[in-house]
Amino acid sequence: MIDLRPFDSLGGADHGWLDAHHHFSFAEYHDPARTNWGRLRVWNDDVIAPKTGFPPHPHRDMEIITYIREGAISHRDSLGNSGRTEAGDVQVMSAGSGIQHAEFNEEAVETRLFQIWILPDSRGGEPGWGSRPFPKDDRAGRFVTLASGIAGDGDALPIRANARVVGATIKAGDTITYPTAPDRHVYLVPATGKVRIDDVDVNARDGAAITRVDAITVTALEDSEIVLVDAA
Repeated sequence: MIDLRPFDSLGGADHGWLDAHHHFSFAEYHDPARTNWGRLRVWNDDVIAPKTGFPPHPHRDMEIITYIREGAISHRDSLGNSGRTEAGDVQVMSAGSGIQHAEFNEEAVETRLFQIWILPDSRGGEPGWGSRPFPKDDRAGRFVTLASGIAGDGDALPIRANARVVGATIKAGDTITYPTAPDRHVYLVPATGKVRIDDVDVNARDGAAITRVDAITVTALEDSEIVLVDAA
């Protein structure tokens, strides 16, 4: 089953400094048909103006993955962590028992990112943060696991959930396959380009909610950069 969610159908709000689009119910946007996809709770498509950002605010009991599409984001939190994550790279924050953090675009250009929230397997635990580069050349023509709570996923950034976040870049005309299971919930978004899954065309920033399949075959209709969440 594939449920296509075109970008124009997403909820959202333009706050001036932040132009946000929500794949799932978030803040003032509520759609009872789009509250979650398995343990995937939030997928926000954010554009942050230069020299602005999210001031310090708290979270708990959530795995928050940030995928930078353009620009960079600078992170600071109540644990003393700080860092700058650039386009193509990923940061993960396990909110655990509670953490405060701030995320700012300190660049001279807009920052565009996907912010993904996944419900953890259990509540509480020590909060944490991490970031690492994932060169796009390493993802050319194949899926690379960026963050995962599934055993055997190597050096991906760790999360505390039965889920993984993967990325790939695909040249126009090429096809790649992602193995999954019928009881899993997969959500795929092209950051750029256009892809086809079965007979469904998915444009840049559209969402495709997929379940009850053993594998997902993705053909690039244009050079494409895709991000996918596979969750229980």
